Amino acid sequence: MSLEDKAKNAADDIAGKAKEGAGDVLGDEQLKTEGKVDQAKSAVAGKAEDVKDATAEKAGKVADKAKGFVEGLK
Repeated sequence: MSLEDKAKNAADDIAGKAKEGAGDVLGDEQLKTEGKVDQAKSAVAGKAEDVKDATAEKAGKVADKAKGFVEGLK
């Protein structure tokens, strides 16, 4: 995950917490729920980036092994 992605996810999470807190203080259940949804979106985006990074890493390892195998055939 790039630093930019991490920063955006952190900002979205903080904004969600702020919305949730404001909704709690104001007694606004809709605002509170929106804050929780924003936090959940941030968490899902973070996990998706983690999966993407892990997949790219594994694909790189497979490609390296395949290249070594092909080189061994020559």
